Amino acid sequence: MTEPIILANARLILDGEVVTGSLTIKDGVIADMAQGADVPKGAVDLGGDYLAPGLVELHTDNLERHLSPRPKVDWPYRAAIMAHDRELAGCGITTVYDAIRVGSIISGGGKRYGKYARQMADEILAMRAAGHLRISHHLHLRAEICSETLIAELDEFSDSDGIGIISMMDHTPGQRQFADITKFEAYVRGKNNLSADEFAGYVDFLYGLQAQYGAAHEAATVASANRLGAVLASHDDTTPAQVATSHGHGVTLAEFPTSVAAAEACHGHGIATIMGAPNLIRGGSHSGNVAASDLAARDRLDILSSDYVPASLLLAAVRLGLIWDDLARGMATVTTAPAQAAGLQDRGRLALGQRADLVVFSLLADTAMVQQTYSAGRRVF
Repeated sequence: MTEPIILANARLILDGEVVTGSLTIKDGVIADMAQGADVPKGAVDLGGDYLAPGLVELHTDNLERHLSPRPKVDWPYRAAIMAHDRELAGCGITTVYDAIRVGSIISGGGKRYGKYARQMADEILAMRAAGHLRISHHLHLRAEICSETLIAELDEFSDSDGIGIISMMDHTPGQRQFADITKFEAYVRGKNNLSADEFAGYVDFLYGLQAQYGAAHEAATVASANRLGAVLASHDDTTPAQVATSHGHGVTLAEFPTSVAAAEACHGHGIATIMGAPNLIRGGSHSGNVAASDLAARDRLDILSSDYVPASLLLAAVRLGLIWDDLARGMATVTTAPAQAAGLQDRGRLALGQRADLVVFSLLADTAMVQQTYSAGRRVF
């Protein structure tokens, strides 16, 4: 049993509305809520700051950024996980599905990358079990269809790992995210310092991988999601035909559809659409695809992901609130909606009995600034 913590004089972001009130935390859950600006004796006076459910992140590449802080620089796994965990806590994120790549390229010219998923998963699970992580970490396997070792790497995971999400990623150039191959060339050559000839050889190699392994790897990914009880996500769907295929596979989440047509098709099939918060903040996609703001205006944006900038998640939720003139609705894209999509019923809302995963923030114009973060009732930032 723990002493209750009362957070008072806050603007509570509830389902569909924002009200002034207080919230009591006890034994890691929300034990009481009340309206009004009163500050009871011993309570923490939030001075009118916003109090929202902790943010839920379903797809982030941030851990990989900590693993390789510079090109050709490898960082120790535990140190990377710890830095990633602390950074997310400071951004108001209290639940994260750490995206770990499965499927490696170990031959051919150009960019190669080796196996790491099983070892990384073991480290995350061990640190979580030992209580070394500040926020709630779950596993998301990013299955690289265009790779050489995907099936073998998927087979290393079992029910005991608690895999939450598996996404099908096909980064073969000339389609999906990189339908414009010039965007792919600028990205790959800039990141890996390839010459024009080296890039051309790399593209031919990737085409060969897709032709050799694509169908088998896609089938294996779907089978693994079923075997592991994971939510299945598509990635970078571009056409209604691709969305229809995803729906046939049992996909319920569409990560970063690249066109209005794909987003409309997702809506028609009941597939939740995830868009990148950096896309919204920057005003467009860095790959030249559909802008998140366009989908928001069409009511075809369900969930936001910070993707590669953790701090963007809260910023973009507030921005959506301004676009829709409804802050509660904007915040739901980073709280209620992702929690429900991942099957988490104990978080994502300010309600009695829910986990006390909370973020306190203030606004400077349209810029959100995190003031406090609580994970299961414990202040972690």
